[in-house]
Amino acid sequence: MKEPSVLHEVGVTVDFGIFKLNAKWEPDPRQRDAAWAMYVELSTRIATQELDLEVGLLREALDSLHALFPVTREILRKEGAHVGKEPNTVGGMSLLVLNAGIRPFLSKWHPRLSDWETRRDPHTSALAHERAWQDEAKCRGELAKLQRGLLTYAEALGKIAGAA
Repeated sequence: MKEPSVLHEVGVTVDFGIFKLNAKWEPDPRQRDAAWAMYVELSTRIATQELDLEVGLLREALDSLHALFPVTREILRKEGAHVGKEPNTVGGMSLLVLNAGIRPFLSKWHPRLSDWETRRDPHTSALAHERAWQDEAKCRGELAKLQRGLLTYAEALGKIAGAA
């Protein structure tokens, strides 16, 4: 069976607003495997998909983003130290995205949304209650910006994995 084409050098630049990720390296097979696993996780979550105003809940998006932490930990543990911790490795890039991109967003918005959710009347739908939240538009705007960065990150992971 023929090996998929693999890039010999990969460069990625992702602007998350809070920080800018700039890395260039030659991935090895373990980094490609880790990149593929991360790509699949990211590209199948609301983390990289548009959140529809009429049906999408911010709670679902925040929960999906939060779930990236244990998934990433598991992927990095499985692949081991070969995926690295420096910014020019898949491991380092993944840790930076979690800790400098997703974590600040969740730290800001998770408690605010949770507080609002505790005020919901049982006869009001979760969607209607969320739409009445005064910070809903601001949270969605910041989520959309984070999603654009995560989409670029996912595309870079796809290239590293040889899928693009």
